[in-house]
Parts: sequence; structure tokens; C-alpha cells
Amino acid sequence: MTNTQEPQNTNTSGALAVAKAAAGLKLYDTASHAVSSFTPIKPGQVGIYACGATVQSSPHIGHIRAAVAFDVVRRWFERLGYKVTFVRNVTDIDDKILDKAAAAGQQWWERAYIYEREFTEAYSKLGVEPPTYEPRATGHMIDMIDLIKKIIDNGHAYVVRDADGNPTGNVYFDVASWPHYGELTHQKQTAVSDAASEVTDAMGPSVDNAGNDKYNPVDPADMSPDKHDPRDFALWKAPKDSDPLDARWNAPFGTGRPGWHIECSAMSHRYLKDMFDIHGGGLDLRFPHHENEMAQTRAAGYDSAARWMHSAWVTAKGEKMSKSLGNGLSVPAVLAEHSAWVVRYALGSVQYRSMLEWSDQTLAEAQSAYDRVANFIERAGAAVGEQPSREEIMAISADALPADFVAAMNDDINVSGASAAIFTAIRSGNTLLSKLADRADSDVAKAEVREALVNVRAMLDTLGLDPLAEPWVSDGAAGGAAGAGADSAEHDALDKLVSEQLAERAEARKAKDFARADAIRDALGAAGIAIEDGPQGSTWSLK
Repeated sequence: MTNTQEPQNTNTSGALAVAKAAAGLKLYDTASHAVSSFTPIKPGQVGIYACGATVQSSPHIGHIRAAVAFDVVRRWFERLGYKVTFVRNVTDIDDKILDKAAAAGQQWWERAYIYEREFTEAYSKLGVEPPTYEPRATGHMIDMIDLIKKIIDNGHAYVVRDADGNPTGNVYFDVASWPHYGELTHQKQTAVSDAASEVTDAMGPSVDNAGNDKYNPVDPADMSPDKHDPRDFALWKAPKDSDPLDARWNAPFGTGRPGWHIECSAMSHRYLKDMFDIHGGGLDLRFPHHENEMAQTRAAGYDSAARWMHSAWVTAKGEKMSKSLGNGLSVPAVLAEHSAWVVRYALGSVQYRSMLEWSDQTLAEAQSAYDRVANFIERAGAAVGEQPSREEIMAISADALPADFVAAMNDDINVSGASAAIFTAIRSGNTLLSKLADRADSDVAKAEVREALVNVRAMLDTLGLDPLAEPWVSDGAAGGAAGAGADSAEHDALDKLVSEQLAERAEARKAKDFARADAIRDALGAAGIAIEDGPQGSTWSLK
């Protein structure tokens, strides 16, 4: 990524393609603490900046949850017909990267690139769409230096100088000069918290509790005695003696490197220009990163994001998952035991603002969901003699999807409600399948099954979960859903076992031993298998 790349927007008639359903979209805004109607800044277009990884080490499930959450947000905008410009940065220069590279005997840029590739692979395996642009911090030093100069010129930052009046390389944002500081997280510029800040404190780090937070350690540069105010934060940092020479950049205010927060301000402005629609990230970035980012962007004279959205944490036994706490689960380790589809489903199984408890039960429920989805898609494809093409599935507008699914997605991306709508459609589809042989108008009946199949797959696709899409097909995650007549050893074995039970139940009913017949049905039901009785016999499906 270079400093010369400019975003190209090919949308010339985007407003005409937007679905009617888009008018009902409501999203939460961290700054207002309220759910409100979404109106794009530019008709037919949506600009999203999502904070990406600091590539210091391997990705874990906690990292990827945010990526999956905002991938679903993006996919819903695309299903609504918007032209989406999605920017996700890479922080490839950072104290942790420098320190860990030195400890491992690596070049810092070598380490950053190794783990950047690991993150890219994890995103790909879990079906996260590539961003429109993925800028690296190190490719945007000129942008950062120019932005810092504007903040200084506007009187909202100061350069630290030595005894001879020479710049030291340290530049700090002057919080006292910016009366709007704290507006994102509703916190006052005092040591005393108010009711609003107490609410946000319960969800993450706080400006009023600036101690050594275990989730968001203080940047050493922000502990400098050269600061005018304890709340001030680094825009540019003088190099440490241990920093390699190629991790230093020349600037009018001294040789050094950027503070963490300025990186995103520079890159979001570069690729999305002035005010853009949504700035996203994990909840732990709410403060100080995003509070500082909003302040410095506006202090430079630019508009900040129109809406700020934050995904909640993945927790393990109630504690936030992170490497620093020793309970991180690496993506490769999880994928070694579970299919990527199942892991993605588990990561996206609750609404993005809800904490996600990671456990064996979470993964077991995701596996059960896959079995039900694959079973229906396989059986429906066999019944209609084909699987609808990916092109057909992707072309389905939000206006053509079931109303309960649309309502859930428009309700601040309520994926729990959306998933419920999918399984309601699957149950209805299974009922249609069970009655298919009895319908005199078989062509009409097949058309109804096909419509149900298209709807289910399009809804799944909106969540990044159509089993017949990439990467699931290439990775073998589609299983028996791959097409009419596709082999599935697990499904065949289950079908044989259930069919034996249904045959025994049929014999019991024939002998009028209804107690036995009901016992078999109830036992199958308790195992998650639904039975549909018809004139031609009984059929089964996963609930």
C-alpha cells in the first residue's frame, strides 16, 4: 500500500439500486447511546472504517469476532443494495511489535508481515470479505505528519522541546484545548465520574479511571512527565534507544514514529475523505483509542465518523479473551478441531453488541445448526433436481427476503432474530418437502420448495454462511449440501438409523400400539429430529 492510492468509486446509479427495506434500518451509535435510523451521507453509498489488527502475534478468536461482526454489517448493507467502501487498516508499527521482534531476533517489519499474513489467512478461512482497501500504517507517514501539523497549527497540540529549544520528537494532543473531549464516551474532563460515564465504565476502560487497565495498557509515551496534562496523549513519539534506525521517520517536530491513535485518523481520512458513515471496532477500542481519534480528527479541521459502532468481547468464563490474560484461543487451534463454518457461525451467533461466551456448548450448538442447514439444502436440492447458482443467490434483494429476517437485520443487525427466521424457513421448507409426493400439482410444489431453498440460502449468504459459497465449498465445509445426489457419510448413516426407527414406528401404528409409536416419535424428537407423517409414510428432518 502506497501513499498515492486513491479510492475509486464505480457507483454511478447506486441510489436506484437500494432496496426499499433500507428505509427501515436502525443502528446503535456509541456517541448518542441510542439506536437511530440510518441515512447514508451519500445516497446509495456507505463508507465504513473498521480498526484492524496490530500484527504483533497470531490471531485469536477474540480478534476475529470483531472482523466477523463488521463483515455481517457490511454484507447487510450490500444486500440492501448499497455500494460499500470498506476500509480495514493494519497497524504494522507499534511498541509491542518492536519489543517482540527484538526478543525473537527478528526484524520488526519481518514480524509484522508474518502475522499480517496469519490474520489475512484467518479472515479468509472464516469467510470475511476482503476490504476495499487495507492500508498499512507504515505506508502513510506523510499523511500522519501532515495531520499532526494541522492539529498543531490549530492550537490543539504542542511540541516538546529540549533545553536548547530543539524539538525532541514528542508531540502531544492538548486535551484542555478541546472542549469536546469525552463526547464519544460521554465522559467529563474531570476525575469525578458522572452517571453517563459510570454506564460506559461498566463496558470498558474510562477516561475517569486512567489507571493501568489490564485490557488497554497505557502507552509508555503517555506517561511522560513532559505532558502538560495527565489526559494528553501522544501524536508523535521520540524513538527509544532500543528502537531500530529503520523504525524512525523524520518530521518537522523531530525524528520519531506515530502515536497509535493518529494512524487511524490519517488512514480513514485518506480513503474515506471527510465525514464517513460508520467507524467500527471492538469495545476495548472505545476508550482511549476512539475517543482520542475523534478528538484529533476534528481538531485537525475534519469531520469525524457520523456513527460509531463497537462489537462486544468474546469471553471465556466471563473474562475478556486476550493473550495478556492467558486465555486466548488461536484461530488455527480452533480450526483444527472444528470446521470453519461452525466457528464462523459460533462467532456470529449473537448480536454484535452482546458479549459472546466461548465454550464447548457454543460450538456444539453451531455444529447442530450446520447439520440442520446442510440437511435441508441437500434434501431440497435433490427434490428440485438442482441447486440454484451462486449468482442467483447473490442477486436476491433484501426486499425479496422473508419479512422476519429483514426486520431482525434492520433492528441493529440482530443476528439472533435473523437466525431464528432462517430456521423458521427451514422448518417450513421441510414441511413442503414432506408433502411433495402427495401434491398433484408437483411442478407448483417443486417451485415452492425451490423458493424456500433460495430464501434460506440468500439469508445464510447475508450472514456469510451459505454452505455452497466460498470458502466453505473449497474447504469441504459444505458436506452433503453440495448438490443433488452429493454424498454425505454422516447423513447417510443418520438416515439409516432414523429410517429403521420410522419403520419400527410404522409397524407399531399398524398394530395399533400407539404408545410404542409415540415413544419412538418422542425419542427422536428429544434427539433433535422432527417427524412429518403423510399418506405416503413418514419423513424426517433435523429441527
